[in-house]
Amino acid sequence: MGSGGERGRRVGKLSRTVAGEVRARRRALGLTQQDLAELAGVSERFVRFVEQAKASVQLDALEAVLDALGLELRLAGRGGAP
Repeated sequence: MGSGGERGRRVGKLSRTVAGEVRARRRALGLTQQDLAELAGVSERFVRFVEQAKASVQLDALEAVLDALGLELRLAGRGGAP
C-alpha cells in the first residue's frame, strides 16, 4: 500500500492534467472563463479553481465543465493493480 505522500502526488498530477486540458480546450474554443461557467452552469470561480488545479473540486460540477467543453474523464487501471 502506498504512503499518503504518494497518493498526494498522484492526486496532484491528476489535478494538474485536468487543469491543463480544460484550460487548453477552453482557449481553443475561444471561450473566456465566464463563457465556460455560463455554458456549464457553474461559477466563474469554480472554472478558475479547476484551471488552477485546486485540491477540492466537486466532481459533478467538474463533469458539467468537461461536458460543456466536449471532454470526458476516463479511468483506467494502473499496471499491476488488482
